[in-house]
Amino acid sequence: MATASNNPAFSRLPVFNGKGLEKDPTAKVATPSADGLQQMFDGPTATASDTNRMSYDDVIVKTGVSFVVLLAFALVGWQFPVLALPAALIGFALALVNIFKRKPSPPLVLAYAAAQGLFIGAISGVFETLYPGVVVQAVIATVCVFAVTLALFASGKIRASKRATKIFLIAMIGYMVFSVVNLVLMATGVQSTGFGLNSTVSILGIPLGLIIGVVVTLLAAYSLVLDFDDIKRGVTAGAPRIYGWSAAFGLIVTVVWLYLTLLRTFAIARN
Repeated sequence: MATASNNPAFSRLPVFNGKGLEKDPTAKVATPSADGLQQMFDGPTATASDTNRMSYDDVIVKTGVSFVVLLAFALVGWQFPVLALPAALIGFALALVNIFKRKPSPPLVLAYAAAQGLFIGAISGVFETLYPGVVVQAVIATVCVFAVTLALFASGKIRASKRATKIFLIAMIGYMVFSVVNLVLMATGVQSTGFGLNSTVSILGIPLGLIIGVVVTLLAAYSLVLDFDDIKRGVTAGAPRIYGWSAAFGLIVTVVWLYLTLLRTFAIARN
């Protein structure tokens, strides 16, 4: 059974939750003539461009363009680590704009990709200086998690469910509370290490950050499942083609979260 996504890039848009294309029961449908039907049958197959409806190919293209922009700006951020904080603030602001905008805007989605690229590039440069080789590990792991999740979803081996989504939301709330507490402890000097409780607390000799890293990676993977499910529903419902940009935006949000989680986890493992 389909379930609503946690990703705000999808959840606020009715075209991805089955409510955007409801038919008017009082509307009259014109019946074509025999000649009209024959002309329709003989004509070429309509493409997404002809119908102006979202398709998987269209989502792939828009997502690919967005990630190219992200990677290009990540190279810039890598050279200028000082851009990390302003890029993070700009990216957060653009994320809110894209989330609450009723109709997706391609320039705003690409601007968000650019800001996130600067941010992760700058952060990655800092981590690579402290832990040589950690960026390559995080990139490879991110690609593997994304590919495996997509393959399992495409084969029907994993699907989103209401029960799993409820557990996911509870876990997300718990993780967010922990992150805020950890950040406050670090800001006030109670925890002086670079990762706070993640590196100072251990369970059975295993740093807490590694355990949380594995759990959050699983949460990010399930978030990808929800994203794929939303895209599938959008295509099935015949969502307007412009919403392919919403799909691209949602995937960027999840993949960046996954990458940063893996980057931090591998860094903690080095300690």
